[in-house]
Amino acid sequence: MKQTITRRAGLVALTLAAFAPGALATPAAAQTQPIKVKVFVAAMFEIGENTGDRAGEFQHWYERYWMKSQPHPVKGALKPVYCNDDGVCGAVLGMGKVNSSSSMQAILLDPAYDFSQAYFVLSGVAGTPPSRGTIGDVSWGTWLVDYDLGHRWAPEEGKPGEPVFMPRKGYESYRVFQLNPMLVKWAVKLGSGVNLQDSDSAKQYRMRYPDKKAQAAPSVQTGTHMTGDTFFHGPGLSKEAQYMAKLYGADDYVITEMEAAAITLVIKRQFGTDRIMSLRGAVNFDQGNPNETTLQHLDPAPGQTAGGFAETVANVEAVGSKVVDHIVADWPVWQKGVPPLPTK
Repeated sequence: MKQTITRRAGLVALTLAAFAPGALATPAAAQTQPIKVKVFVAAMFEIGENTGDRAGEFQHWYERYWMKSQPHPVKGALKPVYCNDDGVCGAVLGMGKVNSSSSMQAILLDPAYDFSQAYFVLSGVAGTPPSRGTIGDVSWGTWLVDYDLGHRWAPEEGKPGEPVFMPRKGYESYRVFQLNPMLVKWAVKLGSGVNLQDSDSAKQYRMRYPDKKAQAAPSVQTGTHMTGDTFFHGPGLSKEAQYMAKLYGADDYVITEMEAAAITLVIKRQFGTDRIMSLRGAVNFDQGNPNETTLQHLDPAPGQTAGGFAETVANVEAVGSKVVDHIVADWPVWQKGVPPLPTK
């Protein structure tokens, strides 16, 4: 009995000691602080491994910033997050609006990261209309438009030649986003000196199109990025995308992609849109040339594809990393917000 009483007294003493003032100070201080993210780079897919094989949207970023970093799985995200010691983090979010935005939401809510001052580069490949771009172009989005939000009907059910799209009321706050114009100007300025790669196959493919823009060498562009889960093709739907951009007061439609507007909405609800950049490389035209049908363009014969994919994903990282590196190198300035461009 005496031994039992002694053991109980000891347990009570340990319990009281645990709740004594200052008893929890050491464990709390030892807890890991969240990583302060300076720039987050989002890619949508990777073809195989993160390095050592054919590059998708993530590999060049990974090889530049995270070769020595460990993956950090995030509950609810498609792929792990990687961070380096400079506060540059990134991940593959998944293709499509729901896939990518749900991953972004999970990552933003992970307490391991502090995104309160982070800049976001939403990067990937895309299509472009031949009247406004070419294979290998790198485009910074000035506006993001959600292609899917609205009403549509079959052309034969309306008046000939009139649009078959009408905006739906109630979507005004999340169907279109204007990205920070000053940040876009910085992005263009910092990436304008990059020597963009090209390929012989892309050069030959461009000549199938009569448009001067389509035949031009790759360059850095700006304009509206059209986000849609529908992988639309053909001159009719390309014309509709341009109609939507103008209907919403946005710039010319130059890029068709599948994620940016959805990811932007997720970020906006927590941190606003002032620090978001949409960066896309054109790997296909959004329609066939005058000598092929839309279905022929969608399902080309062997050897009839555009080419230039490897060069384009390299161009995206080459241009985008100029902006990432500048922000990190001048962080005391950029931490407070996007600075004005230098006068000279």
